Amino acid sequence: MTNRKMILAGLVMIATLALGPLAPAQTADSSAGKDASARKDAARPGSPEQADPSEEAAIQAQINSVYQSFYNSYRLGPGDILGIYVDKHPEDSVERVAVSPVGQVYYPLMGNVPVAGKTVPQLQTLFTTSISEYIKDPRVTVALLEAQSAKIGVLGDVREPGVKIMARPMRVLDAITLAGGITETGSGTNVSVLRQYDDGRVQMLTVDVKKILKGKASAEENAFLRAGDTIVVHGNTFKKIGKITSVLGVANFISFVTRGGR
Repeated sequence: MTNRKMILAGLVMIATLALGPLAPAQTADSSAGKDASARKDAARPGSPEQADPSEEAAIQAQINSVYQSFYNSYRLGPGDILGIYVDKHPEDSVERVAVSPVGQVYYPLMGNVPVAGKTVPQLQTLFTTSISEYIKDPRVTVALLEAQSAKIGVLGDVREPGVKIMARPMRVLDAITLAGGITETGSGTNVSVLRQYDDGRVQMLTVDVKKILKGKASAEENAFLRAGDTIVVHGNTFKKIGKITSVLGVANFISFVTRGGR
């Protein structure tokens, strides 16, 4: 081999080691295939595409409002887990207590207390009034640690976003109707259903509600929801599908709806 050829061969080897093998060019067909399957790919929360700070703040503000509304209006039932805390009286506090199948919790100062059907604020008032016989001016906090009723979440551009109780089998359109319907700024063709699995994966399916209304939706798009599903109507609040689960508040919300506790 001549000196010239040896030099050229050495340069090629150096370039290969430095740059690594080149990735094959993506064809239009493979891109289309990925786009077609992107609607239902399962991925862990934490997309590399990050939300705009102002948009993320708006999303978090809606979620915080939804939490507050849920805790104030949720009717307690069997299996729910409560915490009962009395300020400066740890001996009279209960870290965790489950609502029994007959709708009661046991509290040492009061015995069996019927709680089924009550809201957390109502129960807090009841405990404060009842134990004032034993403790002067008690400051009582009742916390809902786990809500076991079948729930779904509805976020985004709907009139009444919130955590909804599934009292009957429901489809996407039923959930949106329960949330007051889509607002003028919401998209009827761009609705996401987020479903979390036990290993933390979140599956996302895009649904076209307008097609459902016209009777043209696929069976998958118009399937029944599962307890724990979160529906997101895109619009002014949620603008892009790709970054939904990159927002920490959304990931936590999905876990809350799925598992019952924050």
